[in-house]
Amino acid sequence: MTLNVTSICKSFGRRKALDEVSMRVDAGEFVVLLGPNGAGKTTLFQILSGLFIADRGYAMIGEADIGKNPIAALAQLGIVFQQPALDLDLSISANLQFQADLHGIPRIEAKQRIASCLTRFGLTERAHDAARALSGGNRRKVELARALMTRPKLLLMDEATVGIDPASRMQIIADVKALCKEENMAVLWATHLVDEADGADRIIVMAKGRVQFEGRSAQLMASQQCTSLTDAFLRLTHENQLER
Repeated sequence: MTLNVTSICKSFGRRKALDEVSMRVDAGEFVVLLGPNGAGKTTLFQILSGLFIADRGYAMIGEADIGKNPIAALAQLGIVFQQPALDLDLSISANLQFQADLHGIPRIEAKQRIASCLTRFGLTERAHDAARALSGGNRRKVELARALMTRPKLLLMDEATVGIDPASRMQIIADVKALCKEENMAVLWATHLVDEADGADRIIVMAKGRVQFEGRSAQLMASQQCTSLTDAFLRLTHENQLER
């Protein structure tokens, strides 16, 4: 498997942000991590990207433990965070080149990868436009292209469609699903928007720092005796929040 998270715990003072969280994502899988705001999704991603260290448990990306061998683990990872990270004064191509330089990708190879990404996301004609001139949806496409510059085995998407229009949101989801299959790339897509879980290979539901469910959408609806995914998600997360 590409990602293996085992019994991760993380606290901030007396608050448990993650409580014995375990999950896996295999190559070529599109897995949605679904949870309300405050469920612990972003904290988990910060651990997986090396920004935080788990109090207990471990996470493997490929054969590398992110806590013990972060360089090898991060070399296999691409990530798009909820907060934008583009340099708005640089052009699209310059933002992508900067990412390539950070990772030591030779200039000739970087040029080919940039051209490929621009073509995939329909941004070739805007390659020299400053990032600040782009719509929210196109900025997200550039962030995604930047994450793909290293050809990662695992792609993390952390609430990456928040604040963009519905058409752009659906296009980015479709693009990532296509990449997942074409490149045999593992994808963990974190969101609080239930409709983004449609068509996922698996759904993992988190609430209050715990994994509450893992399986397919039909199984989640059956477990909660609901006929819609939204109702099943709301029932499950509401009951678990009351328990805490």
